[in-house]
Amino acid sequence: MPSFLVIQTAFIGDVVLSTAVVEKLHSFFPGAEIDFLVRKGNEGLLQNNPHIREVLIWDKKQKKIPNLFALLRKIRKSKYDKVINLQRFFATGMLTAFSGAGETIGFDKNPLSILFSRKVPHHFDPQNVRHEVQRNNDLIRHFTDDTFTRPALYTSAEDEKSISLYTGKPYICISPSSVWFTKKFPLEKWTDCINRMPKGYTIYLLGGKDNVDECTQLKNSVNHPHVDILAGKLSFLQSAALMRHAAMNYVNDSGPLHFASAVNAPVTAIFCSTAPVLGYTPLSDTSFIVETKEALSCRPCGWHGHQACPQKHFRCGYGINNDDVLQTVPPLP
Repeated sequence: MPSFLVIQTAFIGDVVLSTAVVEKLHSFFPGAEIDFLVRKGNEGLLQNNPHIREVLIWDKKQKKIPNLFALLRKIRKSKYDKVINLQRFFATGMLTAFSGAGETIGFDKNPLSILFSRKVPHHFDPQNVRHEVQRNNDLIRHFTDDTFTRPALYTSAEDEKSISLYTGKPYICISPSSVWFTKKFPLEKWTDCINRMPKGYTIYLLGGKDNVDECTQLKNSVNHPHVDILAGKLSFLQSAALMRHAAMNYVNDSGPLHFASAVNAPVTAIFCSTAPVLGYTPLSDTSFIVETKEALSCRPCGWHGHQACPQKHFRCGYGINNDDVLQTVPPLP
């Protein structure tokens, strides 16, 4: 059976969406050996995935370049049939181009794509919006097919057991953080929304250890009687398991949005500086998108957002109507 290496060393959400490629490869080649390369810190996302043989890890923070060449040596020894690079950056382009694989596949926007066996356009057309999952599937379509395949995270029985303490009552999860400031629904707007949510719901604030201070600030600003901070207390997969059982999940255009897609959790995605036209919308059966109704010529202002609004007004965030957010709160059971 063939052997594959899938490369995605970007952010958490990018890795989650990349799992759709693994699902498609497994469906066509059930006995294939599929390895997956991620940046250090994201490997927990792939834990329990029954289709992945080995997770390769690139430590970008310590000895970045020596670690990169050590990875290249390991990849070359593995003699993969196909290396599939979902990124558009030089380092992963080097790993792909010099992998020694039978076929090297990546996007044409990668600076080393000229050295790939097959380079594929990374389409962006605002008149014909395609999801990032579809764009990733373009890389393997020539030897699989064009059907849409959802991303998937695999939570374990232990993950479910670890969250049982929190699931015995109706609850809503909110993930208020993002790497990028302009992707974040403003704190005061989160505050207003939480204050207006039914008091019979417990509100769980999710995120990583880096988001604890932000969640603490949010909790201290609200008067809802049942707000608990779980940021920094749960693993990726435990968070995904908790989201799966929530009445609703409220997220920015960030990693937790794709957690919801990967476990088919109900989700309301709030888009500020980025926009659905970029192709990162929710995939859950129950999903909603909330954004400003104002036509802003500056939006979207980039694929990943910014640390401050380039126009200094952040109307894409402050212009969102809180009533639109609250319309998706389910009635209490």
